Amino acid sequence: MSIFEYNGSALVAMVGKNCFAIASDRRLGVQLQTIATDFQRIYKIHDKLFIGLSGLGTDAQTLYQRLVFRHKLYELREERDMKPETFASLVSAILYEKRFGPYFCQPVIAGLGDDDKPFICTMDAIGAKELAKDFVVAGTASESLYGACEAMFKPDLEPEELFETISQALLSSVDRDCLSGWGGHVYVVTPTEVTEKILKGRMD
Repeated sequence: MSIFEYNGSALVAMVGKNCFAIASDRRLGVQLQTIATDFQRIYKIHDKLFIGLSGLGTDAQTLYQRLVFRHKLYELREERDMKPETFASLVSAILYEKRFGPYFCQPVIAGLGDDDKPFICTMDAIGAKELAKDFVVAGTASESLYGACEAMFKPDLEPEELFETISQALLSSVDRDCLSGWGGHVYVVTPTEVTEKILKGRMD
């Protein structure tokens, strides 16, 4: 078993019309044994920028603390919030400098940039970015998430439709992966508000 699969995870970010959604499952396991069913994988950097960290749970929490520290330094120096593109480059640099003993994480970054244009990207454990215009996925359920998102995604979805689409994609995908699941956690972000919802899924 790969170290990335040790705790299990499912992460997906999707673009809508001047909005985006990011969702994760809630299971923390040790291989096939479930330890917690309310594990947080998506973290808020500021009101229009979120990061999801799949992979090893301990590394995800360590990496998040480093990212918060670096973002606060940036805020003090620049007196503004970081743009999503800048933040993606920061995450990539932090991962790449640890490339010989990497954080076992696959980040998914989602944010609203200039003119409220949605930005999503993911990267591997050493910071190689993969940008997308529609959706990005990560975690042990990534294969089934690709299939579900490919089938369900439509461009320029309104926030309500985007929530339905990402929720259905997540729930149907984690049912096909025994290392992730146990409900879902969805954020839908528009220029004016952030909506957070907890999904109930199969409890097995």
